[in-house]
Amino acid sequence: MSPADQPRIASALRPVYCPRARSAQCSDLINLGPSAVADRRVRRLKRSVWASGHLHGLAERGHRPAVAWFVTLTYADANGWAGDHVSKALQRYRGWCRTARVPCRYTWIAEMQPERARLRGEFAVHYHLLVWLPIGARMPHWDKSRGRRSAFWCHGWSNTEQARAGVGYLMKYLSKLGELTRFPKGLRLYGVGGLDESGKSVRQWFNLPQWAKNAYGVAELGRAAGRLVVRATGEILEPVFRVSRVPSGLILQKPREVAPRFPEHESVGAFSTWPRAS
Repeated sequence: MSPADQPRIASALRPVYCPRARSAQCSDLINLGPSAVADRRVRRLKRSVWASGHLHGLAERGHRPAVAWFVTLTYADANGWAGDHVSKALQRYRGWCRTARVPCRYTWIAEMQPERARLRGEFAVHYHLLVWLPIGARMPHWDKSRGRRSAFWCHGWSNTEQARAGVGYLMKYLSKLGELTRFPKGLRLYGVGGLDESGKSVRQWFNLPQWAKNAYGVAELGRAAGRLVVRATGEILEPVFRVSRVPSGLILQKPREVAPRFPEHESVGAFSTWPRAS
């Protein structure tokens, strides 16, 4: 990542602020209905996939950016899904990376095939992967064996092509996510692998509560027994919200002030405190 790119990426990944956080006594109702829970799950999914895609695409100092490859994994049998299929395929791919001596970096998402459901009435799981390889390395076909190497994907067929839009490919499919109750029980919606420690810290920062992101930078907070802890001091942060259950969901009351948004003129967001950006 060049110095010229740092402000652009930092701005693109800037924290989002809710104006209601200004009030110390405001309260919000959290809907626990299936559609509302699904919506929050999709928002977390989009945030993690977007961040990991950008982090994987950053070039190391002195190296050219890695090439992104788009891989699609399809089931031949619409009812043949099992929860460990994609993890076993990725395990075989990691073995290939070790043999080829290339980094194993990927982000994947799951979706239901809309055309297959519309045309055949089959609700089949479909996987989309974005995989990064060094320039000159070529992605093998996941559904084909070669020599002693067995196929990574043994449950149907795959499609492999060099990606032009990077993480934009995955975000396009995420935009189609709708009713999540059609997913099989136990299905993981996404996965990320191959981030270095700095990248993991940035991704974890994006999944912190907004009030914590407003007050703390990357890698400044950890978790212990479900509580946020300041790494430098060991201080356990008190919860910002008081939770009350009502028939329609949960009510969150904010009994104390939280840190306001960073001033607009400051460099804010995950990359503002990321060591590689300095």
